[in-house]
Amino acid sequence: MLNSLTEPTPKPAPKTPGEESSLFVQSFARGLEVIEAFQPGSGAMTLTEVSAATGYSRATVRRFLHTLVHLGYMRTDGKTFSLTPRVMQLGYAYLASQSLPDVLEPILSDLSTELGESTSASVLDGTDVVYIARQQTRRIMHVAITVGTRFPAYATSMGRVLLAGLTEQELQAYFAQVEFVPLTPRTTIDEESLRAELVQIRQQGWCLVDQELEIGLRSLAVPVRNRAGEVIAAINTSMSTHLDPEGKDLSERIEEVLPKLQAAGKQAGMAS
Repeated sequence: MLNSLTEPTPKPAPKTPGEESSLFVQSFARGLEVIEAFQPGSGAMTLTEVSAATGYSRATVRRFLHTLVHLGYMRTDGKTFSLTPRVMQLGYAYLASQSLPDVLEPILSDLSTELGESTSASVLDGTDVVYIARQQTRRIMHVAITVGTRFPAYATSMGRVLLAGLTEQELQAYFAQVEFVPLTPRTTIDEESLRAELVQIRQQGWCLVDQELEIGLRSLAVPVRNRAGEVIAAINTSMSTHLDPEGKDLSERIEEVLPKLQAAGKQAGMAS
């Protein structure tokens, strides 16, 4: 067992794009990585745990953590560290600067009422989708989804819609970064299969993901396009794999839901 007083051998930290530029502030980037080490469900973390998550030495991490405590973004009981609500201001700064979430909220609200299902909107951030708007009618997933929740793009319907909207160069960059992890036995985890599906999604204009993110969960997504035809976001609705209350099978359910989802996506695009 590692002695608590022994410094772990830090993992080489991945280079951030632009890190070699004279304009790149490495200490600032590392501070942000320390914040990002606190993932959903991680709760409070010890100094050693944050060091392991970031790949930086305990001495380096200690300075960043105590700086964040001083600034009010972190709290500590002397042994563990945890984020404070103030860190949400970083995300709200983005949302406040964008008109899209404001446009999407009432559209998703109306869509959820019409479908009787939860609806969401997301954008692509690196290899993940990030939720920017959410209307929940009932909880299907084990993980609670809120604005700011992230999931791997390859395993979600919205993520695949967003990936299908990328250029070939952007897709190449995505596949160079992504690490495929099987979230369920049904998850697509290879580039060739995913590329083939993205071609189909571009042609049909929608995506169904069936239990690839979580067993028992299906989701149907469509793109939100701006007036120039560019994909700027995606919206989806969730469906349980349990028998529809009215006895409809999956194809019938898609036939019923898809036109309403597409109409909402078109409305959001025209209003953005």
